Amino acid sequence: MQQFLSRNRLSELLDRAASCRVVVVGDVMLDVYLSGDVERISPEAPVPVMRVRERRDALGGAANVAQNVHAIGAECDLVGIVGDDAPGRRLRSLLQSVGGSARMLVQTGRPTTTKSRIVARSQQLLRVDEEDDGDIGAVDAERVEQIVAEAIQSADALVLEDYNKGMLVPRVILAAMAAARARGIPTVVDPKYRHFFLYKGATVFKPNRRELEAALGASVDLEHADGLPAAFARLEVENLLLTLGAQGMILVGKDGEAARVPTVAREVYDVVGAGDTVTAYLATMLAVGASAVEAAVVANYAAGVEVGKLGAATVSAHEVLHAYDNYASENLHAALGA
Repeated sequence: MQQFLSRNRLSELLDRAASCRVVVVGDVMLDVYLSGDVERISPEAPVPVMRVRERRDALGGAANVAQNVHAIGAECDLVGIVGDDAPGRRLRSLLQSVGGSARMLVQTGRPTTTKSRIVARSQQLLRVDEEDDGDIGAVDAERVEQIVAEAIQSADALVLEDYNKGMLVPRVILAAMAAARARGIPTVVDPKYRHFFLYKGATVFKPNRRELEAALGASVDLEHADGLPAAFARLEVENLLLTLGAQGMILVGKDGEAARVPTVAREVYDVVGAGDTVTAYLATMLAVGASAVEAAVVANYAAGVEVGKLGAATVSAHEVLHAYDNYASENLHAALGA
């Protein structure tokens, strides 16, 4: 993988991040982690009783993408919807604490999407989702369109982050894509099944294997990646980046060539939020002039760092450089040993 990107080039791209602005549009959510101990079974029902020792709130979904963009060093405008409720206020506060602005969050009558994870001894026991995932109405969609149009006027890249929570309805998607196209800025899409084929012209379209197979109605044969260009043609995007978890990524471009990007994770502690980190790095690197292959490689290093952390976490430019150096060192030792 080193042949795709030298250390000097990586350092140059990361340094440029401070001069760019990324707009993230999509489903924001509040992640809640309740951690504690399980020592007995409830007398009311055959279920474990957990005594909560710690509560931690974190930015999730598109909000986690935005905080990762900030962690790289770039500026970020986040466009999403929240409710007039305690989780919505907490989400705004967390966003501001990482240097973000809540001015482009649209308040609606819907509850703020909240995911609560019950964790005992680093093992997730249960997740509780509080949300309304129906499509937003015409009035809210119009408000979102107006804010997106405003944000894109000063943007260097656009992210559309879809978690199937109802914000990215067709009119919002098409308006955002058209605005980015008019400005000539790159677009990164993290899709879900509802509107999978609405992102024509995206610079990088980033589904995982399960999402791609569900949308195409057919399995993807990774041993024969030459079949991926056919899927790529149906999507009508510039680059298809298929994320494969422990198997890394495959990037397919307009020329039909499939470039494999192997994982660099040293240990996998928690995969929550890894996709958000990849999306943030892809968009930021494209914003500062990286090629699609270069952006994918940088994002892959960032993902390798993120999965070694608990929950949705950010990854700094310094951590990416450190991961690159470790990978280079390990490969050098392996080559000398051979």
